[in-house]
Amino acid sequence: MAIVVYHNPDCGTSRNTVQMIRASGEEPIVIEYLKTGWTKAQLLGLFAAADLTPRAALRVSKSPAETLGLTDPLVDDESLLAAMVEHPILVNRPIVCTRRGVRLCRPSELVLDLLDHPIAEFSKEDGERVRTSEQPPQGS
Repeated sequence: MAIVVYHNPDCGTSRNTVQMIRASGEEPIVIEYLKTGWTKAQLLGLFAAADLTPRAALRVSKSPAETLGLTDPLVDDESLLAAMVEHPILVNRPIVCTRRGVRLCRPSELVLDLLDHPIAEFSKEDGERVRTSEQPPQGS
C-alpha cells in the first residue's frame, strides 16, 4: 500500500512530515487538498480511520473557523463537515495514510509510527532534531 499524505505545502509541519516519509525511503502520494478539495464521504472515512471527530480535526489557527462561528461548541458535526467541504483550509493537516494506519501528524514526528522503515534521526526545517526511541542520542 502506498503512503498518502494530505498536504499543504505552505505548512512547515506538513513539509516536515513529507520529508520524514522520504527519509524513510518511501515516496508518498502527495495530495494538495487545498487544490483538490474534500468530499464529505472522504472526510468521514479519513476521520473514522484516524479516530478523529470533525471538531478534533478542525483547524482554528490561520483559518476562517472563528469568523464562520465554527469554534462555538454548539456547532454540530454536520455543520463542521459542510464547512470543511466548502473551505478545505478548515481541516488540520497533514493527514497521513499508510498500511499501519491513518493519523493527523501534528507534530510531524507522529508519522514515525506509521512508517515501515523508521528513520533514526531527522532535522526539521527549524533545526529541531528528531530521534526515534530506537536510537540513543549520540554521546550517550
